[in-house]
Amino acid sequence: MRIKDIVRVLEQWAPPILQEEYDNCGLQTGDPEAAVDEALLTLDCTEEVVAEAIRKNCGLIIAHHPVIFKGIRSLTGRNDVERTLLAAIRANVAIYAIHTNLDNVIDGVNGEIAARLGLKVLRVLNPKPGQLRKLAVFVPRGHADAVRDAMFAAGAGHVGNYDECSFNTEGTGTFRAGEGTTPFVGKKGERHGEAEVRVEVLCPAMLENTVVRALRVAHPYEEAAYDLYPLANTHQGIGSGLLGEWDEPIAEAVLLEKLKSVFGTTVIRHTSFTGKPIRRVALCGGSGAFLIGKAITARADAYVTGDVKYHEFFQPEGRILLADIGHFESEQFTPALIQSRLARILPTFATRLSKTGTNPIHFH
Repeated sequence: MRIKDIVRVLEQWAPPILQEEYDNCGLQTGDPEAAVDEALLTLDCTEEVVAEAIRKNCGLIIAHHPVIFKGIRSLTGRNDVERTLLAAIRANVAIYAIHTNLDNVIDGVNGEIAARLGLKVLRVLNPKPGQLRKLAVFVPRGHADAVRDAMFAAGAGHVGNYDECSFNTEGTGTFRAGEGTTPFVGKKGERHGEAEVRVEVLCPAMLENTVVRALRVAHPYEEAAYDLYPLANTHQGIGSGLLGEWDEPIAEAVLLEKLKSVFGTTVIRHTSFTGKPIRRVALCGGSGAFLIGKAITARADAYVTGDVKYHEFFQPEGRILLADIGHFESEQFTPALIQSRLARILPTFATRLSKTGTNPIHFH
């Protein structure tokens, strides 16, 4: 299978446009046209991971964290990043990173954490702005169902947990066909009035081109008339962090023990107990201290994340239990999440989970 075909599947799930400005997702090394038989999945790509890929004949490494974050002016092997890249290039091993774009979709990194904890997902904690469009298309009455179905199939029409949502208004459309046209209805040079339906749907910004292409294919007119508007509404499935809850509350001490068990850690840094039971939980994989305020505003009972600094532990002020489970620990299930996705979409493509430990932090 070609690398670009695998990349296409990953980027339909977590489009690169959703990555944060500081990030560098995508193909880091390798030829997108190259064929590979197997991929190695890892949280971090290191020299040791590249060596493992070579031993296992994996022509592609799919990592959560990019190898290249900053500009590289030379490749001389003077640091771990350059040595990793050189090893991959020499062995013709491609490296692909799917990082904050996978953090920013509700069924990505944070969705996997919530699933491991048994939380019922409520919504994204911090929705990413500018991710919704309103698409209105004018269709002959007899073809409205076909165009509506095509837009739904392309990903439009979702509102929260509802799908196939649209608003439909009947009216009369007028037009006059000019030279060089082949009108579906009406005659050239004559104004024509047609009973039409204005079909309105919500459309994710990342899918707008796909949805417009779908409506054009399904639309009977040579020139489909449609309006596309940017919306101030927030997309409920795109953004950082996640909010979930359990049916029954648990004690704070029980939560900490649950976190230790699920994430396999013996140490959890946390704020003082609030004395309140925990039912609603906010979470963010990786470095999530920037969302402490959002977790409090969302009335979460606890916030679970990693990489919290000393002074950031003061921010909750007794309003919420803040638990730092570690950066690696919070994201360790991401390779398995990617493997599951690829197995579902590309069932004949082989993937392996890396056996190389990449957590740079150790506890004694």
